[in-house]
Amino acid sequence: MRSNEEATVRLNAWVSGHVQGVGFRWWTRARALELGLVGEARNLPDGRVAVAAVGDRAACVALLELLRGAGAPGRVDSVAEQWVAPTGEWTDFAER
Repeated sequence: MRSNEEATVRLNAWVSGHVQGVGFRWWTRARALELGLVGEARNLPDGRVAVAAVGDRAACVALLELLRGAGAPGRVDSVAEQWVAPTGEWTDFAER
């Protein structure tokens, strides 16, 4: 039996600020792949970036901390998060 820290989860995050046109999706993909996550980062029409990441809870938490951290490209004003059950729709991490 896997512990809660090792459980596979899906993190949905919506990143607000100056995050389009600054390499944010590329940077997010690189960090997610380093953490062993699959999913996607995509621009939204309202200027936010939507991030969906699937993997171990600890890796998703680490990505969330990176999204909120000072090292992210552009300017992150806020990050909204949602935790849901994974759906198995990704095999890699994509920029869209």
